[in-house]
Amino acid sequence: MNTAAPRALTPARTTATAARVLRQLGHDPRTIALMLLVPVLMITLLRYVFDGSPRTFDSTGASLLGIFPLITMFLVTSIATLRERTSGTLERLLAMPLGKGDLIAGYALAFGAVAVAQSLLVTALSVWALGLDVTGSPWLLLLVALLDALLGTALGLFVSAFAASEFQAVQFMPAVIFPQLLLCGLFTPRDQMAPALEAISNVLPMSYAVDGMNEVLLHTDITADFVRDVLVVAGCALLVLCLGAATLRRRTP
Repeated sequence: MNTAAPRALTPARTTATAARVLRQLGHDPRTIALMLLVPVLMITLLRYVFDGSPRTFDSTGASLLGIFPLITMFLVTSIATLRERTSGTLERLLAMPLGKGDLIAGYALAFGAVAVAQSLLVTALSVWALGLDVTGSPWLLLLVALLDALLGTALGLFVSAFAASEFQAVQFMPAVIFPQLLLCGLFTPRDQMAPALEAISNVLPMSYAVDGMNEVLLHTDITADFVRDVLVVAGCALLVLCLGAATLRRRTP
């Protein structure tokens, strides 16, 4: 019987994959700590670094609320997906009635659930415990942080297809994350960069994540720029997930 035909995405297979990934995460406390506690510790450290300058914490902390989840989810997802491949689990799963779309969607759903918990913790801590002063609604901060975490998950799934070891997966961080970190407007306004760098920053999703956070920081209402930023980040996450499904490999390169 020929089983090579593409398999349609099904909710049952997707949720089963997500449940399996969550069970595996539940048996890995170090990964849970990396995803949930490290962003909390980093934003707390930042608060006391700027203890004498609350305004600086307000402007920088809002941006980092979007950056920390993206970075941690990228790192964890890329390594976790690579482990599935190197251990042979991925090959066995894809030999079953499970398509690449089910697998990628299941991973996105599982890590998305963790991203919700991560974003809730960091946003609640920043606003209600560390005194982050935002003009807009904290729920909008949470929305952007969640979308950023999902984007990090999508990027991690995508780059894992090109890594042959966990060391190589980590090496993708300087190539994929660090340029966005430098050009996203965190260190200097993007419109004050050299024209070539500003043009590059305009196509990087992290730039819109930071812009979205700054819109909540400065405005009480939902602005057109905020809607644009949210749609760009969400669209990039969806696009990269589709690319991840297209490039997913059964075995390591």
